[in-house]
Amino acid sequence: MNDRMDKQDAELLRARSRTAFDAQAATYDEGMQGEHARNLYPHVLAEVTRAVAGDPAPRLLDLGCGTGALGELVLSRLPGARLTCVDLSPRMVEAARMRLGDRADVLLCDAERLPFRDGSFDAAWCSDSFHHYPDPERAAFQAWRVLAPGGTFIIGDAWQPAPARAIMNAWMPYSREGDVRIYSEAELRRILGTWFSDVSWRRVGQTACIAVARKGV
Repeated sequence: MNDRMDKQDAELLRARSRTAFDAQAATYDEGMQGEHARNLYPHVLAEVTRAVAGDPAPRLLDLGCGTGALGELVLSRLPGARLTCVDLSPRMVEAARMRLGDRADVLLCDAERLPFRDGSFDAAWCSDSFHHYPDPERAAFQAWRVLAPGGTFIIGDAWQPAPARAIMNAWMPYSREGDVRIYSEAELRRILGTWFSDVSWRRVGQTACIAVARKGV
């Protein structure tokens, strides 16, 4: 497939994700479609809190923030934090702005094309959205780029054992929600390890994982 077709496919996937999450925004916090993400919240929250322990005013970035529910939990734990949230879905951005008000900056943008300067944040996270990114390597680079030296990037995402993962990944091109790929531990370590100096990974239950990547000083 040539580069032009690659870009077309990526834009199609983004459009599917945007449409799906626009439709889910009103019910995401209580409905079945947001359940997997909600189950990840406490695990991501714990890692974010650990990553910036001792910093009274950490600069934080929520990639794929959805309705802002996780961002709100982070602010309740870290009230001095300066939070920025981004999402590809206009309806999700609207919901997050309503929830967070002036406690956070909420932007409509693509996690693969972040509009921030290098070294702008102390920690960033991506909860249940990394498997939607058409170019995960670029998304990982962007997270690395906008983090300050010593910063931490946390991913909470879907996971399946190899047989189920193979079936799901074969189905992904037909997904109406813009799903791209469920990553194995080795794949996620490789993607993050290209940029980050230290990467850890662990399973969460039967269908999720947490990866923590640290930028070198």
